[in-house]
Amino acid sequence: MSEDERLALRKFESMLQSNKVYFFDSEEFEEIVYHYMDLGKLNLANKAIDLSLSQHPTSLSLKLIKVELLIFQNKHKLASKLLNHIASINPLIHEIYIHKAAIASKSDDHDEAIIQLSIALDLADDDDQVDVYALLGMEYLFVEKFKKAIENFDMCLYLDIEDYAALYNIIYCFDMLDEHKEAIEYLNEYIDKNPYSEIAWHQLGRQYLNLKKYKDAIRAFDYAILIDEQFIGAYLEKGKALEAEKKYEEAIANYMKTLQLDDPTAFTYLQIGDCYKKIKNKQLSLDYFHKAIEEDPLLDKAWLMLTDLYLELDENEKALIYINQALDVESTNTDYLNRYAEISIRLNLFEEAVVAFRQSIDLGDDRLVIFLALADLLHYIGEYNDAKTVLLQAYKKYKNSFEIEYRLAGIHFLLHEDQQAMTFIEKAMQANYNYKKTAEDIFPEMFLRTDVLKLIAKFM
Repeated sequence: MSEDERLALRKFESMLQSNKVYFFDSEEFEEIVYHYMDLGKLNLANKAIDLSLSQHPTSLSLKLIKVELLIFQNKHKLASKLLNHIASINPLIHEIYIHKAAIASKSDDHDEAIIQLSIALDLADDDDQVDVYALLGMEYLFVEKFKKAIENFDMCLYLDIEDYAALYNIIYCFDMLDEHKEAIEYLNEYIDKNPYSEIAWHQLGRQYLNLKKYKDAIRAFDYAILIDEQFIGAYLEKGKALEAEKKYEEAIANYMKTLQLDDPTAFTYLQIGDCYKKIKNKQLSLDYFHKAIEEDPLLDKAWLMLTDLYLELDENEKALIYINQALDVESTNTDYLNRYAEISIRLNLFEEAVVAFRQSIDLGDDRLVIFLALADLLHYIGEYNDAKTVLLQAYKKYKNSFEIEYRLAGIHFLLHEDQQAMTFIEKAMQANYNYKKTAEDIFPEMFLRTDVLKLIAKFM
């Protein structure tokens, strides 16, 4: 704010306190109204615009600001009425149609917004066209017409090559279209025109990451860093690419660089810890996982990674503590429930494991491996009827699954339901005889029965 603008603002606030009326020119009023709008002081903004129109009743620019303020307050009918009045005086003002588009867009009528913005584009001079193209691009984004959005954002860059908001939006559109090769081609063309754009090099690296072209990605991130040595995002993404190349120590160095440039984040600590885990430095891995949790106690992934590391160290009690913390953050995560069940089994907490597996299935993790784990656990603790119920539930989803059929045979024998058992064991052997070895480990007594041995002889 310039000194003249500060003086005008002090004069206006003095006038409100003294109840005197001072005169301001229209430009002073514009600055005062926008100042209060930026601060969210709508009451003062309304007072200023009303006074401005009483002193300058024919000013169309002030009336347009009034429209803007009405739209900001969601008073769309009043705004539309005032816009029609302005258009009756001068229909060639492009801002009229920008505001009409804003009203339509807020009403989710994006097609109408596009029509109004197209009119505004025809009326706008060269300096104002960038803004209109940007608004058109956003409207096409809302209706997911990504190709059309790219065309308009591309015009923004044509008029202003350093319009990085437009560049980000173009790359977003390519991502939504899953057109990473096209994005790379676009970015290379852009870099030819603006080779010192660290943003473009960074985005190029991200696209190479999407295609798993890690060496190309690292090269692009290196250029971004060469242009801007403080570019935190480029160091982070380069670290990811180096991890993918299994260059973990180099990845750590890049992550560490971000800690020097800015406040640490839990994500960075987590990545560093994961790299140390991969190079078998478990102590430093633990240290950085703990730092991640200290930085963000709600980062459930950090609790899970600590859990897994303690499992590797055979510290099951600690693993149980940390998986419980992960579940405190996200109680409906089936991966965490399954891990909790696994740890509970290690600690002979079988009932707790059963509850966790059941919750996981109820939440939608109906993979065969989860059904089998639950059924095997129920069999182990002697809950044969419950095991049968789980297996039959799984069998409805996985028809003709020999893994289920072998188990159903074993459970039916344990429940003295020999006829059903023989039906399942015969079907299972016909489907996959070799799985008999696995089934024998689970139900050894089944394979000692005379009727089963006779059946096996048929397959020899």
